[in-house]
Amino acid sequence: MELLKNNVKKRIDFLGEEISVLLKEHPDCSLGEVKLKQVLGGMRGLTALVCNTSFVDPYQGLFISNYAIPEFEDKLPEEIFYLLCAGKFPDEFELEELKEEFRLRAELPHYMWSFIRNLPAGMHPMTMFSMCILAMEGLSVFKRKYAAGEISKSEFWEYTLEDALNLLAKLPTIAAAIYRIHLLHEEAIAYNPSLDLGGNLANMLGVNPRISCAELMRLYLVLHCDHEGGNVSAFTSRVVNSALSNLYYAASAGLNGLAGPLHGLANQVCLKFIHTIHEHFGESPSTNQLSEFVKEELNVGRVIPGYGHAVLRVTDPRFTSFMEFGNRHCPNTPYLQTVKKLYHVVPDILKSYKGGKVANPYPNVDAISGTLLYHYGITHFDFYTVMFGISRTFGFCAQSIIALGLNQPIIRPKSVTNKWLKDYLEKTE
Repeated sequence: MELLKNNVKKRIDFLGEEISVLLKEHPDCSLGEVKLKQVLGGMRGLTALVCNTSFVDPYQGLFISNYAIPEFEDKLPEEIFYLLCAGKFPDEFELEELKEEFRLRAELPHYMWSFIRNLPAGMHPMTMFSMCILAMEGLSVFKRKYAAGEISKSEFWEYTLEDALNLLAKLPTIAAAIYRIHLLHEEAIAYNPSLDLGGNLANMLGVNPRISCAELMRLYLVLHCDHEGGNVSAFTSRVVNSALSNLYYAASAGLNGLAGPLHGLANQVCLKFIHTIHEHFGESPSTNQLSEFVKEELNVGRVIPGYGHAVLRVTDPRFTSFMEFGNRHCPNTPYLQTVKKLYHVVPDILKSYKGGKVANPYPNVDAISGTLLYHYGITHFDFYTVMFGISRTFGFCAQSIIALGLNQPIIRPKSVTNKWLKDYLEKTE
């Protein structure tokens, strides 16, 4: 993986030089005020991190490095991981090197098959997925080298990259095995070394039609790969790795955060919402029926799943990308038709909602992603977060590789008590 390592090293050196200049020229520059409502409100909107893999513009959506979604939505997951780590797309030779690295590392240790098969029946697939990653923690190259005192601080990122390649190569096999063994009660399908990551995931899940489903798997892995450093899963993973807990610990921790209904679980919540609509009105509800249903949900204090976002103030470009895929491959499926009708009625209702102003009345990616998975026969809602997790682990890994390459310290913000806040406010009033 010399080509990849060289390009990641170039990026780390470039970013490190930028940081050195910033610290030298602006060491005491204030980046803004910290408001009381931010301290008490989950640090929402508080600028306190640097994440060089991606950022989210409120009006343009997700950028990977400096590329917006229209510029990378047709790329392979392998190319996106390269972009996350190296800050550039791979050329033909660099891409082939990375594909070969994933092929060579894809085989699961023998004990993992017994481990997967013996997981308790009825356990949530996301719990299984996280446990499987922890079960491979003993394979960490970083852990082994660090314990033996064989690596210097300047090499931490290299062995974290080694762990990342080993881990990411195995995730599609693990996820597909969980799906087939525990949800379908069928045998696992073998990894095919001639296929890319997305193609292998579609093949090992056993869904049809394989060609367009493989295209969806690639798009899904690409669009969910990273979303800045402050979201629950990415931040959790980064905090854990900042203590030099290896990537297996860090990825599992991040996935445990992703499993929450306010984060990665949201896609299955959205599909359940559409399912409930169909139970009420059939598979072709009118816009008037949807409008009344949405208003009733709001009146009883419920939110509309898939609408709103912590950062975005426009329709999520990832939603748009998935919609374009759906229009090409499954325009007439009832679930997608309902998604389209909701898009037509919900924003206007939220804009004029009497319960209070809604900062972003537009759909996010969760409003549609589950619908497309469902169309291809992946009807076990609990598995959707696992799909999300495969993709987001790309971002977990890249963020830690870059951070360790920049010698970023352990993350340890200061906390205060209510008494401290009251005393402070009394002094400043």
